[in-house]
This record gives sequence, C-alpha cells and structure tokens, in this order.
Amino acid sequence: MSRPEQSSGSASRRQLIKVGLFGAMGIASAAAVPEVMAKMPNKKDVMSDIKVLNNALFYEHQAIWAYGFAAGKLTNSNVGKAVLAIALANQADHKAHRDLLTSVVKQLGGVPVMAKTEYLKTVTPYIEKGEGNLDSDVNIAKLALALEVDAAIAYGLEVATLKNPDLITAGASIGSTEASHATVIRAAFQSLGVSLNVVPAPFVSKDTRDAWIIKV
Repeated sequence: MSRPEQSSGSASRRQLIKVGLFGAMGIASAAAVPEVMAKMPNKKDVMSDIKVLNNALFYEHQAIWAYGFAAGKLTNSNVGKAVLAIALANQADHKAHRDLLTSVVKQLGGVPVMAKTEYLKTVTPYIEKGEGNLDSDVNIAKLALALEVDAAIAYGLEVATLKNPDLITAGASIGSTEASHATVIRAAFQSLGVSLNVVPAPFVSKDTRDAWIIKV
C-alpha cells in the first residue's frame, strides 16, 4: 500500500522516474533486449529475476486495488478530499510501476502475474493489527501508510536478490518512491496537527518499521 494534490511537479517526477528506469535497464525498446540479456547469460538467473519482478508486480497490483477500494469509502470532508488527492497520486505511481514491471517481465521472456479481482485478504491483517482501517478518512490514511512502508521495505530486500545490476538499480528507484509515498502521508498527518516527525528514522527497514507506522 507519493503526495497531496497532483501537480505538474509530481507528474514530472513520475515521468523522470519512468524514463530513468528504462534508461537504467537499457530496455527502452525491443532492440535493446539483447543488451540486458547479455548481462544474464545464465538462464537460471533470468528465471530468478523474473520471479522477483513478478513478486513486486503482485504488490503493485495490490496497491492499485487498495487505493481504488479505499477511495470509495472516503467522505467528502476536507480531510477525505486531502486523503483522496494523496491516494490518486500514489495510485498513479503504482500504475506506472505496474506497467514497467509488466514490460520488463515480458521482455525477459516471462509471463507477468495478472491482477486479482480483489486483495482484501492481504489487507485484513493490517486492520487486525491496528495499523489502519476502512472506517474513517484518518484510518484509511494510516492503512495506506502501513502498506507503503512495507512496500518500501520489500523492495529494499527483494532488489538485493536480483542478478542483473541494471534491474537492481531500477528496483531501488521504485523502492525509494514507495518510501516517498510514506513520507507524504506522514506529512499530511503533521499538517492536520498530529505531533510527529515526518521522517521518524534514518532508514526504512524492518528494524525501524514501528517508527514509521501510525497506529489506530
């Protein structure tokens, strides 16, 4: 499970990320695929990277669904509108990640994992642990925060297992965007008068996770 109201600046950042990722991986076109494959002569390594990328793609599908599902439960209050603006901006980033990961998996010869109809079962554990809920605008924001923190942590762990160095660079770039999503959500809470540090720890990791989460 980016920023308040979508602006030209946020759109430009997403475009830069997208262009930068394609450039980093050297696969902006089908003609460039051999360049990437040349760095992965071992078919086992290719298959391993496809698996990691598909795992990431699964969670991008989950994030897109979660933001869309939660958006329908937000109120028309000022807080609800603010949360919706952040949700739509974040969701747009996740869609860009989805499209990129899908393209890379295909170009590596794999089959991209398809999106499910719903991901409620994967979100429910967060609600059960008090890391957000769907019963209010504020709690929906807390749920989004927890999902984004875990996405940032997951990318940090998963990209380290990739075999292709260009894919590692690309995955790290996406992971940093997930961390920025969490930062923007925390900044929104601060703007609402909640006393907290927008960046509560020098790292986004399993060890610092509790510092980033805002409990219900």
